[in-house]
Amino acid sequence: LYLTFHYPLILYTQMFCIFTLLYFFAGIIEWILGRRDEIWMSFLTRSVLENATSYAQAKDQLANTEMLAPAYFILGGNQTGEGCVITRSRMSCLDIWELDLKRGRWYVLETNYDHWQEPLFLDNRRTPAMKCMNQTTQAKISVETIYDVLSTKPVLNKLTTYTTLMDVSAGTLETFLRNCPDPCMPW
Repeated sequence: LYLTFHYPLILYTQMFCIFTLLYFFAGIIEWILGRRDEIWMSFLTRSVLENATSYAQAKDQLANTEMLAPAYFILGGNQTGEGCVITRSRMSCLDIWELDLKRGRWYVLETNYDHWQEPLFLDNRRTPAMKCMNQTTQAKISVETIYDVLSTKPVLNKLTTYTTLMDVSAGTLETFLRNCPDPCMPW
């Protein structure tokens, strides 16, 4: 399979809340019992990568397709200002948090918690990641500086398996297996 990347796309499953797990298992049970109008997240992701030819089309498909479990989709475009985090329940889109350069929002950042709620106190990677992004500044952002942000503890932790960096304009996609040397948070 050869894919031409028009936009970077990342999928995060929401697995930190007991209610999220219940919704996930409910979707699986419904699928086993024959309700097949919802789609597996991995199949939706593949379908979007194969078929969507624009940022807007990808965003629409990710936001409006019924799925088996809740998820976060982090979607970037190849034009200035194209980028968002799509927060999904199984049946609907809960929020689309977009870049807004006019308001100074030059990045959106997802760490497996709804951006409008406080993260779990044991797993606050958002605040350190935002601090790193703000210290880096928009003028100095690059694939290398994003890798540095993602390598900063506690953003990098024992549960970090890999880091993937995509640059649509350059046509590159790099994945790095990760290890967080001690002392390192377990989550």
